[in-house]
Amino acid sequence: MSALVECVPNFSEGRRKDVIDAIANAISQTKGCYLLDVDPGTSTNRTVYTFVGEPEDVIAGALAAAKVAHKLIDMEHQKGEHPRIGAMDVCPFIPIRNITIEECVELSKRFGKLLSEDLDVPVFLYGESQPLEHRKELSSIRQGEYEALKERLNDPKMKPDFGPVEFRPKYGASCVGARNFLIAYNINILGTKEQAHRIALNIREQGRSEKEPGRLKKVKAIGWWLEEERMAQISMNLVDFKTTNLNHAYEECEKDARDLNVATCGSEIVGLIPLEALLDAANYYMKRDNLLILDEDKKVKLAIQRLGLSSIKNFNPKERIIEYIIKERLSSDDEKYQNMSLKHFTSLVGARSSLPGGGCVSALVGALGSSLACMSAYLTYGNKKFEKLDSQIRQVLPSFYDTYHELLKLVDQDALAFNAYVDSRRLPERSAEEKLIKLESINKSLFRCIEVPYTVLKRSNELWPYLKKLAPVFNIETKSDLQVAVKCLETAIFGAYANVEINLKGADLSDKKLADLSADASKVFLQSKQEAEEILKIIQERN
Repeated sequence: MSALVECVPNFSEGRRKDVIDAIANAISQTKGCYLLDVDPGTSTNRTVYTFVGEPEDVIAGALAAAKVAHKLIDMEHQKGEHPRIGAMDVCPFIPIRNITIEECVELSKRFGKLLSEDLDVPVFLYGESQPLEHRKELSSIRQGEYEALKERLNDPKMKPDFGPVEFRPKYGASCVGARNFLIAYNINILGTKEQAHRIALNIREQGRSEKEPGRLKKVKAIGWWLEEERMAQISMNLVDFKTTNLNHAYEECEKDARDLNVATCGSEIVGLIPLEALLDAANYYMKRDNLLILDEDKKVKLAIQRLGLSSIKNFNPKERIIEYIIKERLSSDDEKYQNMSLKHFTSLVGARSSLPGGGCVSALVGALGSSLACMSAYLTYGNKKFEKLDSQIRQVLPSFYDTYHELLKLVDQDALAFNAYVDSRRLPERSAEEKLIKLESINKSLFRCIEVPYTVLKRSNELWPYLKKLAPVFNIETKSDLQVAVKCLETAIFGAYANVEINLKGADLSDKKLADLSADASKVFLQSKQEAEEILKIIQERN
C-alpha cells in the first residue's frame, strides 16, 4: 500500500471567501491531493486546510497553495487574533500510512527549500524538523509576530533555514515542519469543571509543575465546562498517540474520576483520526476482555463502544477515519485487481499481456490457501460440538485471517512493482545525471519486483506451524478444504520463488542484502515441500 501523508497548512486569511476558495482549489486541483477539510476563522483571520496524498503529490499541493497565498494575501494589511508571521504561516507534514516521522522530516525540508526558491521568501523549520532546540517551538519563531519579523531577521539566531535573510513585507515568512498525528480527544465527566481540571493536571505530561509532572507522556490537557451538554470535559491533545493512545488516556482518566467519586460518560474525538489509533484501542480491549474479533469493521465498532465515542454525537467511521474518507474519494491502482470480478481477472491472466502474471497469481493462490485454512478453522470454532477446541483455534485463526488479507493486497502490489520497473527502463539517458537517475530508478524498482514475491513466499511459509496445530483438530467435514489450502500455499511459495529467481537475474548479487534474500528464498522453497507433505499426511490420517 502506498505511503500517505497529511498536510495541514495554515493561511493568514479567514474572511475573504474568494481567497479561501482559491487556495482550496489550488490544493484540490493538484493531481493526487485529496482535500478533506477547510476550516476558516473570522476572528483569527486564518484558515486551516487539511489534505492528504502520496509524498510527492502533497509537496506539489502545498506549493500550489503557497503560490496562491503569495499572490492574494498581503501581510501588511492582515490582522487577526491568531499569532502569525506569514501568508502561508505554518505547514506541517504528518505521517499517516507507510511512512515514518523521519521521512516526513525530510519531506518538510525538501518542501521548505522548494518554497524558498520558488517564491524567494524566508522559511523556518520547526518541530521535529528543527535540530536547534531554541527554534523547535512555533512560539519562539513567531515571537512578536509579523510586526517584529523585519527586526528579528537581523538577529543571527533568527537566520532562516532556507531562503533570503531579508524581510518580504507582502508575504512575511513560513514555518515548515513535521509532527506526528495529533488527536483532539475529550472525555466526558459528570462532575464540575474543577474536578475535570484536577484530573487533567494529574494526567497531562506537564502536570502541575516541574516538581509534580503528570502520568501520561505526550499529552496536553485542561478541564472545562461544556455548556451545550451541561457537563464537564477533560480536553486533551494526544500529541503522539503511539506513546499514549485513546484507551490509555481513557482508562487513566476513569481511574482518577473514581477516586473523586465522579463518573465518566463516554468521550469524543474532535476532527479526524487515523484508523491505527482505533485499532490499537480495539486490540487493547480484545486482550483485556479475552475477545476474538478479526474483522476490521467490528474492531472499530468495539473501540467506539468501549470509549463511548458516540456519547455526544454519532461517530460515523466513514466520516471520521482518515483512511475511510480517502478510500471513498481515491482513484487508485492499489486495489485494481482485488476489486475485479473473478471472470474479468481470469480473462486478463489469459490475455496477450504481461499483467497480471505469475507473481500476481502466486499471491492470489496464497490468499486462497490461507482463506481456506481460515474457513476450516472458523467452522471448527464457536461450534458447541467442538467447544473444547476453542482455545486452540483462537491461537491459529488470526494468522490465517491476517495472511490472506495481506496476500490479497500483494496481488496488486506485484503488478505495480512490475509497471514501475518498466517505467524506469523508459527513462531518458541523455546526460550523465540522467543516466545515474535512470540506474537508481531501475535498481529501486527491480528490488521491489523481488521484494513483493519474496514477501508472498515468506508470509505463506509462516502458516505451516499454524496448519500443524489445526490439522489434528479441525472439523473433519472441511477435510478436502484444508487439503486444498495446503497445496495452494505450497504452490504460492513455488510461484513466488520462481519470480524471485527470475528477477534476481537482472540484479547485482554482490549486494549482500540480495544475496541473503536469494539464499533464504531457496531455503524456504525446499522446506515448503516437506512441510506440506507432513501436514497433508496428518490430514489424510484423520477419519
